[in-house]
Amino acid sequence: MRQIEIPERYNIAAALLDRNIELGRGDKVAIYFGEQKLTYKDIQNMSNKFGNALRELGIGIENRIAILLPDCPQWIASFFGTIKIGAVPVLLNTMMRPKDYEYFLNDSRAKAIVVSDDLVSNMEEIGGALNYLEYTIVVGEAKEGQLSYDKLLGDALTELEVAPTTKDDSAFWNYTSGSTGQTKGTIHLHHDLLVPEPAPISAFCTTEDDIIYSAGRLFFAYATDVMAGTFYVGASQVLEPQRPTPETVLQIITKYRPTIIYVVPTLVANILALKDISRFDLSSIRLCISGGEPLPAGIFRQFEERFGTEILDGIGSTESVNWYIATRPGRVRSGSTGEAVPGVELKIVDDEGRELSVGEVGELMVKADSTSPCYWNKHDMTKKTMVGEWLRTGDQFYCDEDGYYWFRGRVDDVIKAGGIKVIPAEVEAALIEHPAVIEAAVVGAPDKEGLLKPKAFVVLNKEYQPSSELANELQQFVKAKIASYNYPRWVEFIDELPKTATGKIQRFKLR
Repeated sequence: MRQIEIPERYNIAAALLDRNIELGRGDKVAIYFGEQKLTYKDIQNMSNKFGNALRELGIGIENRIAILLPDCPQWIASFFGTIKIGAVPVLLNTMMRPKDYEYFLNDSRAKAIVVSDDLVSNMEEIGGALNYLEYTIVVGEAKEGQLSYDKLLGDALTELEVAPTTKDDSAFWNYTSGSTGQTKGTIHLHHDLLVPEPAPISAFCTTEDDIIYSAGRLFFAYATDVMAGTFYVGASQVLEPQRPTPETVLQIITKYRPTIIYVVPTLVANILALKDISRFDLSSIRLCISGGEPLPAGIFRQFEERFGTEILDGIGSTESVNWYIATRPGRVRSGSTGEAVPGVELKIVDDEGRELSVGEVGELMVKADSTSPCYWNKHDMTKKTMVGEWLRTGDQFYCDEDGYYWFRGRVDDVIKAGGIKVIPAEVEAALIEHPAVIEAAVVGAPDKEGLLKPKAFVVLNKEYQPSSELANELQQFVKAKIASYNYPRWVEFIDELPKTATGKIQRFKLR
């Protein structure tokens, strides 16, 4: 691992963006967007203009600025420009509803929002319920009472004085995805994206010659980390505003020829369900990396059989922003999430916080300088999650004797059936081995006596139709794969699993 030195006075936007100009990469393509090729100098100019425009509005250090944009150059420029003046971008999920944005904006006390014209109706629907918002800056067509992004930047200067921030100042916020039903504002500091070194560099060896495409949206901490690694090494990144359907993703790969792609397991499963992909050219890809949720072994094997290449898995969280476990090229073990990322300490503990031995399942805890110091205005939740130098992940793992980590579900997902622990992730992994199953999620459901038993929600391959016979076949299939007490007592076929915009299954909705 290359140790990145972080001085006391530090601004992450300058470290990621301006550094490329200093190293002579000003004319190198930073962003591919549609037919546009924007250089590092272009992005610096856009960012500086945005920062100066905010200052003209009276926005300064520590003010929060919400970003509600699809993946586009303006997202990048707004992110960097806000941070360079010491203000704090609040990265918002583009797939939420007006009531959610009302909560985010009032909770964060954002003074301004940068929003695309197709999403600004959410602000209009909220109306007067926003207590702190003063400016709505619209990318696209602005209406009366709104500010045009293009006009705002029109005469702004391209030189911008960087605010005197420190490495421990607040740099940006993410809101957690709400996979457990709660969403919390997670504060990140200026040094968090580079300490430890981002996994795209330390684990996946990204270089300035790479072209990166991430199917995860930029507001997602997973994708923010990818972007940081891309900019730090001076590579190029493809941005696509549309929802990443299998066909869209394959078209992007064919057009821009990325060398590294970042995906989520659901997307991989849906690509595998496509019949004819020979019309797409995937030959440019040297690494395919999956994140957002652990990659089931069945999907890994199907992908390797079909495409002749392995998928690298990894995991991080909104609270850690950087990954803490990742597989390495040539060192993959099917079903394992991988090994500890350099610069990160891990331990697995029981319910009492005692560290467990090799092979024992418990909660994973992470020690890394990238972890959030706190949730905004959530003191009790902060105390439960940020325990001294350690972050409680809420994820269950065990570590084998070779240092590989194996995911076994969320702490709050474990089902006690007949006094025996049933780990949903194991049942789901078994179900996905069946050719009829694209996706599966297992939760506890009460039987007629009110006792919890495992229930499976299954999304079928298009070639199969729901039936009681197929449900029984899947139950017997699980019994043959793993210990019989794990089998789902009920199988319900559904069209799609409820998920957050970052691809995490919302099991609380299934329950």
